[in-house]
Amino acid sequence: MVKRLHSMPGPEDIHRTELANGIVLLVRVNPSSPSVVIGGYLACGSLFDPDEKLGLADFTASALLRGTQRQDFQQLFESLESAGANLSFSAGVHTAGFTGRSLAEDLPLLLGLLSDALRTPVFPHDQVERLRAQLLTGLAMRAQDTAEMASLTFDQIVFKGHPYERPDAGWPETVQAIARADLVEFHRRHYGPGGMVISVVGGIDPQRVVELVERALGEWTNPGQPAVQVVPAGTPLKKTISRKFRIAGKSQSDLVVGSLGPYRKAPDFLAASLGNSALGQFGLGGRIGEVVREKSGLAYYAYSSLNAGIGPGSWDVSAGVNPANVHKTRELILGEIRRFIEHGVQEQELADSQSNFIGRLPLSMESNAGLANALLNIERYELGLDYYLRYPDLVRAVTPAQVLDTARNYLHPDRLAVAVAGP
Repeated sequence: MVKRLHSMPGPEDIHRTELANGIVLLVRVNPSSPSVVIGGYLACGSLFDPDEKLGLADFTASALLRGTQRQDFQQLFESLESAGANLSFSAGVHTAGFTGRSLAEDLPLLLGLLSDALRTPVFPHDQVERLRAQLLTGLAMRAQDTAEMASLTFDQIVFKGHPYERPDAGWPETVQAIARADLVEFHRRHYGPGGMVISVVGGIDPQRVVELVERALGEWTNPGQPAVQVVPAGTPLKKTISRKFRIAGKSQSDLVVGSLGPYRKAPDFLAASLGNSALGQFGLGGRIGEVVREKSGLAYYAYSSLNAGIGPGSWDVSAGVNPANVHKTRELILGEIRRFIEHGVQEQELADSQSNFIGRLPLSMESNAGLANALLNIERYELGLDYYLRYPDLVRAVTPAQVLDTARNYLHPDRLAVAVAGP
């Protein structure tokens, strides 16, 4: 008889194992699923990129499946395709990540390909140059995207002098400067089991998964792998700073207004997150959407975002507008921020957001992929294996006064970054 699992993952059904080489493995069984999803990350993100070769971590991660010592690019593709499986890699500031999916019976194949890509990539010259062309095309498209460039310009203001100021994907000139030898050296130095976390969810036996991961990655070592880097705290702005990135020929401008926000592990993260919901997320965009888009008709879209991670985050409002309406939209956003930090949230507003947060959590974990990502977040932010069981009570415990105090701590109308990209 199959034991019925609690709807939310917890200590009773999350199997956490730490291998001898430091890899942390998190497994949760989904007995009704014939498939399996793997996810994970390694501590080798763009924090390790030199300024003159920014984009190196991203380039390296993107090249891992372009050929290994055992299989070339075509053979890797055919191995995945023949099993109806997929595997991909990407890189961010702190980590390089991977995700994969297959039938449960093909998990040994998937883990074998993961091991090959992580441990023995060969970075073939022709594939490296093909990938470089793709990356440069992506950067050219980014330079013409008003939303992307407004966001990048915003980061350059808020995180001036901080590692988060730099774009993970680099710049055209830095990607052009990266040689194949740089990829080989970055992989040799930074890829290893230290700081690596893997989650596996699906119709699998946890002990069998441990055995398979041990076989695939248990012998992997890299004694010279650098320690995980800790980023500094952000420096709050002392005055409002505005900057515009001009893109000729555009019919839309994108606007980002905001400031530093909390770390994901900060005690006031949930209060900020619930406050952000009321400010510019709930329904059709919260108060920001109601005032800027619905009532005034000034924006194609308008919403607020709380971007919190391992290091300092940001709390900002984004809007896409007619270039003629940038100033009006900015003033409406500033006015709404002022009202928000003066009066906070109403009890019903907060109650609606709390119900939404609690209600949507099970929906985010209906799939194996959602569960796998949830397990990674538990480990990444040291939330505790019982976090999702405690989550409803944590959300309900937030008060209007806490939301107001948190908003006043981060949002200062006279000390904001204002970034615009457009004609």
